[in-house]
This record gives sequence, C-alpha cells and structure tokens, in this order.
Amino acid sequence: MTLRSTAIALVSAALLLSSGCSILPESEPATLYRLPSSDIQPVTSDSMTTRQRLAVAAPQTGHLLSSNRILVYPEGNIVNVYEGARWQENAPVLLQSRLITGLQQSRLFASVGSDSLPSELLLLSELRHFQSDYATRPPTVKVQLDVQLVSTQNRASIATQSFTTSAQSISTDIPDVVDAFGAASDELTEQLVNWLANQQEATID
Repeated sequence: MTLRSTAIALVSAALLLSSGCSILPESEPATLYRLPSSDIQPVTSDSMTTRQRLAVAAPQTGHLLSSNRILVYPEGNIVNVYEGARWQENAPVLLQSRLITGLQQSRLFASVGSDSLPSELLLLSELRHFQSDYATRPPTVKVQLDVQLVSTQNRASIATQSFTTSAQSISTDIPDVVDAFGAASDELTEQLVNWLANQQEATID
C-alpha cells in the first residue's frame, strides 16, 4: 500500500467514527415487563389494624437473580435467561414492590413501606427461586422466599418462615410466562399476609 492510499484509509476511518456509523449489527432493544397488577383482599377490619408500622426490605439473593434478566431453566441442570426480555426493575426490587402493595391492601399494619422509612417491624427475606422451569410444558414458574420478621428496636427475631409457590403458564410465550410469575407472586403475597396475621394474633393472645 502506498503512503497516499494509507492516508486515505486513515481519513476514511476517522470520518466513519466521527459520524457515529458502525459496521457492527445493532442489537434489538429488550422488551420490559412488570408483574401483572392484582388486589389482595383485606384480612382484617380497620378497627383491628395494628398501630405498628412495617418496613419491607428488598430480598437478598444470588447474582443470577439480582438483575433484571428473566431466569429460565430450559432443561436438566442448564440455567439461562429469556432473550430480548427484561423485568422493568431488578427481580428483588420487583418482588419487594409487590409485597409492599399486597401488605398495604391487607390493612394489617398502620403503614407499610420500604426499609428507608421508620417502622417498628422489619421484614427481611432471601429470594431463593424466581424462575420458569421447563420440567413441565408449558413451563411452571417457581418462587421461593425465606422471610424473617424483626423488631427494629432491638433487631430481635420475632418469627421466621419459608414460602414456596408455583404457577404454570398457559403457553411458552413470554407474556404468558410473565402472567405465571404474577400468579405465583400473588399466591406468595397472600400466604405472607396470612402468616403475618397469625403472628399478630399470637402477640395479642
């Protein structure tokens, strides 16, 4: 290559970069999903609502579940994620929001919010499973959450429990799988509400 042709090639490359053009293929933007909305029925009358405030911390979890990727077990011991699909928030924050909403609707506590707000009680948890599994076809969504109710005054543990729920999707389409995530999360929220109601009754007794 001559000196002139080398110079032309360098100038062309510089123009290509400065114009923002790229010869690399552009990746398709991911579709963002949220959990389907639902209503949790109140489990107590307003007169029975405790005066205590409850804070719900975002669940702790491993690195695979700490992102906004939608986890799937396609077969055997293989772990993967859905291509082109994401949660609108990281999975722990997504579930935290669902739990807070459900507990607010239950009217068990004077107030329910995140752990950034003042409270008398704190709900800590670890998210063990939040994925779809092709052990069945269509896949079944599994959610497992280990919880601990703690007093914020002395950090003493009041009670612990583990909840596991599942819901089968009506098809392999991602929107239907997301609906199954919503159903399994709703069932878990209802179980949590009932468990907390029992803790209140035990305290009153």
